[in-house]
Amino acid sequence: MKILILGALSTASLYFAQTYPASAIPENLKKNADVVIRKNFTTVQINKIDEIKYQYNKVITVLNKDGDDKAPVYIPYEKGDHISDVKVTIYDESGKKMKSFSKSDFGDFANNSQGTFYSDSRILALSYTSAYYPYTIDFSYQITDENTIFIPGFMPFYSQNVSLEEAQFKIINTSGIDLKTKIYPSKYNYATVSESDNGKEKIYSYKNVPAVDDVQMLPEPEKILPKVSFALTKFNLEGKKGDLNNWTDFGTWYYNNLVEPVSVSTPAIKAEIAALKLEGSTEEKVKKIYQYMQSKTRYIFVALGIGGWLPMLPDEVQKKGYGDCKGLTNYMKTMLNEAGIPSYYCVINSGSSDISFDPEFPSMGGNHAILMVPTDKGNIWLENTSQQIAFNHLSYSTTDRNVLAVTKKGIELINTPSYTADQNKEKQTLKINLAEDNSISGEIQFAYTGSQYDSNLPFAYLAPKERIEAVKKRFDVLNFEKAEMKNLVNDKDNAVITFGLDFKAGNYSKTAGNNLIFRAVPIFTNNFYKTDENRELPFEIGQSFQDEYEIDFAIPKNYKIDEIPQNLQINSEFGTYKLTFVKNGESLKVTRFIKINKGLFPKEKYNDYISFRKKTLNGDNAKILLTKI
Repeated sequence: MKILILGALSTASLYFAQTYPASAIPENLKKNADVVIRKNFTTVQINKIDEIKYQYNKVITVLNKDGDDKAPVYIPYEKGDHISDVKVTIYDESGKKMKSFSKSDFGDFANNSQGTFYSDSRILALSYTSAYYPYTIDFSYQITDENTIFIPGFMPFYSQNVSLEEAQFKIINTSGIDLKTKIYPSKYNYATVSESDNGKEKIYSYKNVPAVDDVQMLPEPEKILPKVSFALTKFNLEGKKGDLNNWTDFGTWYYNNLVEPVSVSTPAIKAEIAALKLEGSTEEKVKKIYQYMQSKTRYIFVALGIGGWLPMLPDEVQKKGYGDCKGLTNYMKTMLNEAGIPSYYCVINSGSSDISFDPEFPSMGGNHAILMVPTDKGNIWLENTSQQIAFNHLSYSTTDRNVLAVTKKGIELINTPSYTADQNKEKQTLKINLAEDNSISGEIQFAYTGSQYDSNLPFAYLAPKERIEAVKKRFDVLNFEKAEMKNLVNDKDNAVITFGLDFKAGNYSKTAGNNLIFRAVPIFTNNFYKTDENRELPFEIGQSFQDEYEIDFAIPKNYKIDEIPQNLQINSEFGTYKLTFVKNGESLKVTRFIKINKGLFPKEKYNDYISFRKKTLNGDNAKILLTKI
C-alpha cells in the first residue's frame, strides 16, 4: 500500500512539474483549434460576506498565429482589489522554458475596448507574441476582492477554435452564507461537467472538450456548451450589502442602492422639462423628451462608482452632455420623472445572439442599460446611447430577450419586443436602363425597417463622400462606374431609413452574337452557400427578415425581349421566395420577394437550408435574353 501511495504521489509530482510539450496534446484536441487550454484551474475561497479570494492557474498552448488573440495574458480588477503572486512562464514547442515575467512587466489600462473616459475598472495586461509556433503560456495569479456579488460562471471556453484538456473550478465556502449553484447542461451533448460536493467544498470539472469550429451560422458558444452558475444568497458590493434569495429581494436592493440614490433632479433639469412645453399623449411627451435628450448628449463609456454599476448623476450628464448607457438612461429617467411619467431602469444582455436571464436563478448580470416606459398602449423602449436611433426602437442586439426591470418592489423580468419578418423589411424600387455596351444606369429607392433599419443606420453618421464609398461596398455585386446617394432620411419617429441612388454600372449584361443576356435581379446578397456533410452543431438564423423588390427594366432600342424565365415560387420551413416576370412592350417588370424565418435549427437540416438558399440564388441569377431586331 505504501508503495502504491508513493507511486501515485510521484506520478502527481511529475504531472504538476511538467512543462507541457505540444507533442502531448491529443490529436482530437488539435482539430479546428488555434489554441489548446492544457489546464485551467480556479480556486474560489469565500471567507466572509465582503472577502472572496481567487486563485487562477491557466496553461494555454498557442498552435498558430490566429491563436495569439485567443490567449491574452491579463488580469481584470477593480479599485481596491489586491493582486499577488503573478507569474508568467513561456515555453517552446518541446516544453523548454523561454522567458518568464512578473507583475512589474504588466501594463495598467482602462478595462474597456472602446476606450474609457473615466473608470474604476482596470486591467493589467502583458504584451507578448512569439515568433515561433506552437508555444505555451503558463499564467497564474491571486486576487482578493471585497465584492462578493459576482462569482464568474464556469464554461469550458468562450470562443470558437479553442479546445480544452482539463479545467477545474473549486469553491471553498467558509463564510456561513448559502451558495447557490446551477448546472446548465449542453443541449447538444457537446461536453459534460462533473460535480463533487462535500458541503463546504464544491468541485466542477471538464475534460477533453474539442474545439467548436467557427463555421457558418454558428450560435454563440453559450448556447452550445454547458455552464455552471454561482451566487451567494448574501453579498457585498462596495460596502453595500444585500440579499440574493430571489429577484424581489435583489431588485429592492438594486433600486435602493443603484437607482434611487442617483435619480436626483435639479433646478436645471426642471427648467429643461418646463421649456419643452409638453402636450398631448404620454407617447408624444416621451418622444419629445427623448429626442431632446438625443440632441444634446453623446455616448462615452464611464465606469465609476460601486463597481461600475452606479450611474452618473443626471446633473453631471446634463452639464457635460455625455454619459455611458447607465448615465444616459438615468438622465432620461430623471427627466421623465420631472414630467410625471414613471419608467423602469432595465439591465439587459446585449449581443447578436439573444441571451436571457434565468427566472429561476437570480444573479447580478447584464452588460447594458436601457429604459422602459409603461403606457396604456404598451411598453415604450428607449435606447439612450445613440443620437440617431429612432424613438421606441430597439436594435437587433437587444430584441427578443428579457430584461431586469428595476422597480421599488423588486425586479421584474420583462421581454423586449420580437420583430417579425415583415417588420425587418427592405424595400427596393428600381428603374433600370439597359444599354448596348453592356452597362446599366438608373435610379433605386431604398427603404429599411426593423433590424434592417439597424444595419443601415451607420449611413446617418457618415459624411456624404463616405456614404458613397460605403454604398459601393455594400452593393459591390454591381460594378459601379458612378454612384450618387440622394435624400438620405432617418425617420426617427417611425424607425425607417430611406435614400435614393443614381448610378451607372458596367459589364452587367453579356453579349452573345447580336443578343444581350442579363440577370433578373441587379442587387442581391451574393453569399456563397456550401453544403457541409460533416456538420457537428446546430445553425442559427438570428433574425427573421423580408425583402421586396420591384424592378423595371427598359430595354435598348432595336432590341426585343426574346426569352424570360418561368415564374418561380419556393416554399420551405426556412422561408419563402417568389420571382415573377411581366413583359410590357419595351419594358420588363421583375418582382422579387423573399422571407427568411428566424430560428435555431438542428444540424441535420443545415444542408436543407443551403439547398433552399441555392435555389433563391439561382432565381436571382435567372437570365433574360434580348434579341436585336
